[in-house]
Amino acid sequence: MQPIRRRQLILATIRCMSEYGFARTTIARIGKTAGVTPSIIHHYFGGKDDLLEATVRFLLEQLRQNVVRQLTQATNARQRVEAIIAANFADDQFNDETLAAWMALWAQAQHHHGLHRLQQIYARRLQSNLRHALRQLVDENAVQRGAFGLAALVDGLWLNCSLNGEANGALARAVALNYIDKLLRTAQPVPTQSVESDHV
Repeated sequence: MQPIRRRQLILATIRCMSEYGFARTTIARIGKTAGVTPSIIHHYFGGKDDLLEATVRFLLEQLRQNVVRQLTQATNARQRVEAIIAANFADDQFNDETLAAWMALWAQAQHHHGLHRLQQIYARRLQSNLRHALRQLVDENAVQRGAFGLAALVDGLWLNCSLNGEANGALARAVALNYIDKLLRTAQPVPTQSVESDHV
């Protein structure tokens, strides 16, 4: 029962974040959305901070699973880069509700130690995955530049869509893939290599 209840409360937190934002997402509102009393939330999570961190970990695990799933379908280096982009804008992550929740949580990361730590884990993982994939396509200078640029573009697209109030995954993927095309046209290529093991 515990994993089911915890998931229920995390999903209620995501809905509340989407509807009310960070400041107005209270234990009482989360409990009402989930159909439980605040004491149940305290029993499973201790308090709001623990629940918020658990929500971010849940979303990050969803994202990690998306990356793994997409990478298993990649048959060459170019497809590995595309797989990472596709995972970051997958429908189960890049929808209006989850988008609003991510933005509400990340907006607090600078002032919340636990959220900041998780945000840093996400950023390092994204850059690492991108560098690993790009290293099979371009020279090392372009790897560093490309990974930084793509990571910034991913975050910027999330922010832009959040401010516009609409999650357009197809457009976001197209913009990111266009960046990849330009990078590959201007960078020094490396010899063709076989696809290495997944790096997530």
